[in-house]
Amino acid sequence: MGSETRNCQNCKQNFIIEPEDFDFYKKIDVPPPTFCPECRLQRRLVWRNERALYRRKCDAPGHSEKLISYIAPEKPQSVYDQRYWWSDDWDPSSYGKEYDFSKPFFVQFKELLDVVPRSSLSTNYSTIINSEYSNWGGDLKNCYLVTDADYVEDSGYSSTIFKSKDCYECNAVSESELCYESFNLLKCYRTVGSINCQGCSDVWFSKNCNGCANCFGCVNLRNKSYCIFNEQYSKEEYFKKISEFHGERKGAYELLKKRAQEFWASLPERHSRGYGNVNVSGDYIYHSKNTKYGFLASDVEDSKYVSLIHSLNTKDCFDYTDWGENARLLYECIACGLGASNLKFCNLVVLQSKDSAYSYFSYNCSDIFGCVNMRKKQYCILNKQYAKEEYENLLPKIKKHMDEMPYMDKKGRVYKYGEFFPQDISPFTYNESVAQEFFPLTREEAEQKGYSWREPDEKSYVATKKVTEIPEIIDGIDDSITKEVIECEHEGKCNQSCATAFRIIPAEIQFYRKMKLPLPHLCPNCRHYERLKHRNPLRLWKRFCTCKGKESVNGIYKNTTSHSHGDNQCPNEFETSFSPERPEIVYCERCYNSEII
Repeated sequence: MGSETRNCQNCKQNFIIEPEDFDFYKKIDVPPPTFCPECRLQRRLVWRNERALYRRKCDAPGHSEKLISYIAPEKPQSVYDQRYWWSDDWDPSSYGKEYDFSKPFFVQFKELLDVVPRSSLSTNYSTIINSEYSNWGGDLKNCYLVTDADYVEDSGYSSTIFKSKDCYECNAVSESELCYESFNLLKCYRTVGSINCQGCSDVWFSKNCNGCANCFGCVNLRNKSYCIFNEQYSKEEYFKKISEFHGERKGAYELLKKRAQEFWASLPERHSRGYGNVNVSGDYIYHSKNTKYGFLASDVEDSKYVSLIHSLNTKDCFDYTDWGENARLLYECIACGLGASNLKFCNLVVLQSKDSAYSYFSYNCSDIFGCVNMRKKQYCILNKQYAKEEYENLLPKIKKHMDEMPYMDKKGRVYKYGEFFPQDISPFTYNESVAQEFFPLTREEAEQKGYSWREPDEKSYVATKKVTEIPEIIDGIDDSITKEVIECEHEGKCNQSCATAFRIIPAEIQFYRKMKLPLPHLCPNCRHYERLKHRNPLRLWKRFCTCKGKESVNGIYKNTTSHSHGDNQCPNEFETSFSPERPEIVYCERCYNSEII
């Protein structure tokens, strides 16, 4: 079968279904999608809330204590504390219901979703120590507001962080220690305000550096030491110069960060970030093979449209977001993994689960359809147990019914068998979900597209200190600052879920003292969204290399060596997450490697 152009029923833009896509759909026996790849990803992300946390009452029998939960208090679902939820004291099968052929499937699924109790958080609670304000994680110790994380200690205000310690304000960081306000680090130590660095130590405000030590404001360096804005110094000169910057002062810190980022913009960017790949396209993709449109992913093979795959050995998956770890044949799934195989349209179905579809928050199950919170079950539909023969006879009838009586949302989008869960039955509003991080919208834009929105709760606190009243240097601040409510510099006048005010926790101020860093002036939400500005969108554009022989096309960067194309414009074309209207100097891999210092 050749390529086909279809029109997305969501954004109304055309998209192409390639022959390998049809082969995959045939292999797993699903119809082709009616949403384009980007809209499919956005729809999945609406079902994941990592950072919006609330206080609400525990609804478990005999319990009434207050919980930290990612389910908002006004939601109809019962919420159990994690220990009770994972216990054998209640049975999700007791909520099972007969399939009703007079109602669309997704209406019935939403009814089940609303009555089966939820866990207050999505963590491996038995491995969480003194980290009760963290979500989507396991093996956390002394962490505060850390999300999407595993094996992390003594850290705060970070997400997508793994095997790291003493890190604050970081995203996409692995195997690192004493890092701050950074994005996409691997095996780094004492790295501050930096992005896309590997194996670096004592590096500040640097970008795309590998194996560097004692560098400041540098770009595209390899195995260098004692460099400032890419200029080489002796060890003595370096430390003398650094001492003159006064980076421990808040005003100086921000000016140095701005100066460094201006310098970053004057040097070339590689068209994609990654290494150890064979036949891949995407960005931030590593050690992968035969994978197209992979983003923030590693160890993926024979897959397409995958993102946030940060565990080992994922193979033969399409439209798959978050997790990995021996996942096989997953389609339109999010947060599934850990040996999961042959899953379709599932959310958080894990631990060797297989041969299942349209299920939510279930583990170690097989042959389940439309189930919620099931454990170690087989042959269940809408949480009701069937004999194997009954299940196998009923399933084709349900799929046929989904096609003949499809669900239609308020925007007229039609959901037959083969579509992921509709966005309007998600337990989370758009701005609670991670969709807002990757596809940011205003409230008006979200509602126009048919997404729900939650206004922040009215704040009962009063700021006791303005950011202008905070001393510039950390040495001038005593522990009494932890009792203050500090007004966020944005004052709620942004589209970054601003909390308007924030506190400094005791462990946090100890970290700033250890690192000689000034206190932040923004609330954690605003700091989080500011860091995300360094992450490119999960989308690709076709572009030509902007190397024009001896210099970049815009004339800003002068090449340091001759390139294979001589004085002519480089002819290489590629797909990149840098859109054509962006100002960065984007080189193909060959031209970029020629300029690496």
